[in-house]
Amino acid sequence: MSQAPAVVEVSAKDLQGHGVVACPNPNMALWSSHPKVYIDLSHNGQGRCPYCGTEYRLKAGETLAHGH
Repeated sequence: MSQAPAVVEVSAKDLQGHGVVACPNPNMALWSSHPKVYIDLSHNGQGRCPYCGTEYRLKAGETLAHGH
């Protein structure tokens, strides 16, 4: 029986650089279970890890600063 993928809500200050998060994240029990990937949340505020299926999304009311 497989588990549903986790959903991780992040605040704008948790994002690295240009609106991305890294998976696996430090809170995962098996943090070394797959290669580190960066997931871009800058377009629609959410994204999914291609390895484990964890969904990352901005918390309600959070916005990303857009700049160059």
